[in-house]
Amino acid sequence: MSYTATPSLNATVAAVTERIRRRSAGTRADYLGHVDALRTRARGAERLGCANVAHAFAGMPANDKLRVVAERAPHIGIVTAYNDMLSAHQPYEGYPEQIRRDAAALGATVQVAGGVPAMCDGVTQGAPGMELSLFSRDTIAMSTAIALSHDVFDAVLLLGICDKIVPGLLIGALQFGHLPCVFVPAGPMSTGLSNKEKSKVREKAAQGLVGRAELLEAESKAYHGPGTCTFYGTANSNQMLLEAMGLHVPGAAFVHPHDGLRTALTREAVSTVLSLTRERRDVPIGVQVDERCIVNAMIALLATGGSTNHLIHWVAVARAAGILIDWSDFAELSTVIPLLSRVYPNGSADVNQFQAAGGPGFVLRELLKAGLAHADVATVAERGMAAYGEIPSLQDGKLTWTPLPDTPIDDSVVRTAVEPFGATGGLKLLEGNLGRSVIKVSAVPADKHIIEAPAIVFDAQEDLLHAFKAGTLEKDFIAVVRWQGPRANGMPELHKLTPPLAVLQGRGFKVALVTDGRMSGASGNVPAAIHVSPEALGGGPLAKVRDGDVIRLDAVAGTLQVLVPEAEWAARPLAERSQSLAESHGAGFGRNLFAGMRRNVSTAEEGACTWL
Repeated sequence: MSYTATPSLNATVAAVTERIRRRSAGTRADYLGHVDALRTRARGAERLGCANVAHAFAGMPANDKLRVVAERAPHIGIVTAYNDMLSAHQPYEGYPEQIRRDAAALGATVQVAGGVPAMCDGVTQGAPGMELSLFSRDTIAMSTAIALSHDVFDAVLLLGICDKIVPGLLIGALQFGHLPCVFVPAGPMSTGLSNKEKSKVREKAAQGLVGRAELLEAESKAYHGPGTCTFYGTANSNQMLLEAMGLHVPGAAFVHPHDGLRTALTREAVSTVLSLTRERRDVPIGVQVDERCIVNAMIALLATGGSTNHLIHWVAVARAAGILIDWSDFAELSTVIPLLSRVYPNGSADVNQFQAAGGPGFVLRELLKAGLAHADVATVAERGMAAYGEIPSLQDGKLTWTPLPDTPIDDSVVRTAVEPFGATGGLKLLEGNLGRSVIKVSAVPADKHIIEAPAIVFDAQEDLLHAFKAGTLEKDFIAVVRWQGPRANGMPELHKLTPPLAVLQGRGFKVALVTDGRMSGASGNVPAAIHVSPEALGGGPLAKVRDGDVIRLDAVAGTLQVLVPEAEWAARPLAERSQSLAESHGAGFGRNLFAGMRRNVSTAEEGACTWL
């Protein structure tokens, strides 16, 4: 099937999708061949040996054993990222028991197939544990594969929300592409201290104007209960993308954990995944996640100014389904995808206000109506993508979906495709003699989209923080923070750099960040060219930059250049990472256990995959 422009589909969206399809033809065919081979087998309880079957179901109640073995009842596997270290995942504690009850009422059986690790990046920001963060995604993918390797399930429910957890679960589930899968979210925490007020306190703390007690009080008021953090970072971007891919029950993303509607949506997830095993056998996850589905996720990310982390994660997700995408695909889509929402850090609203204004449903409805997303993708909802442009509610105890109004409920938070916040998407590709990188332009004021200033080179984020505290950064400069890529130290987020750089920008200095590391999904209003690829340790040009080199970051033209004569630049040798820095990147806090991943990881633009 080729994707050509039609009256209902934007020509650029069609062209990018077709380019991806052609590029991926061989790998996608290989993947689907594997999926098809697994779909034709007998059920696990009938295919496996008697000892295997006895082991698989030994711990189940006798009635459930009878159902799954003798009566051939559908058998659902749960892969859960539950722990109560993550506020977003704490509500999952009771989900398996609820799912068992709901499945039993529908004639099915359930087992928790396995748990996957889930770390909180908010806890590890600026700490050694952050160097395990990116690789936790592939660890989660492998853990998901181990859980499903028992090979006795007819369908899967995936319980995960946060940064690396959803991509990891999705990559792992795609290895079992013959199974129908539904993601089950748990929702955001209620609104606490506003994100804007929290950021103000952080900036004051960076300047020494408030102490630890005041900072801790503000942070605790912002992050105060069960549920996802309320800014539009990586975790909440995950939920937006899953809605755009049709992998949720429609509208499930941002309903509160303890709302009665949340319970009903989880019950509907059980009913939905069972319908995929009984009536709709043509929608296993490996078939569903095709080129159109991936492009819809990319479009949703651009239309909402979502997390820059997904220019890495969704490249990896696509590769897991045999689909090859790159940053140029994002960049071309961004030229026609309008910015339809403003949620912190792209605006002042949090995700609860976003949901109240129409949330993912409003954005997806507008994209579909304008021909800016594929309407013909397979989804877990029988009504297809149209269902994801509506909003769920409980009417007399019954779960229903209703259309959203044609005009925005709050046009400071969401806009129509006809009158968007911006004509182009919230993320942009930068290219030049420093490599390829990305920038979240939706969070950066327009007068800061072009920065030209001398470089100050740092080999670690701590060095920049020390320089700020010493008062030596009171000037125009572009901070180059290198040795932060996947091969060097696992590509940690450098979110701790946001407050001091924001303070300097607020004082009127022209500042920007250029790094082969990542920023948080809450990347702020300081221009940041991140994910620079190839990374310094892989021979990338960041290793050539010296203090005083003038760098031009131009988010309008899409360029990232060091303004050094071409011949001089070509002849300049690459700096080497110091032995002490190399040793610190690989020792302690479990980092040595990930040495193999650092050696084998692909580039950021290739998804930072450790399994290619």
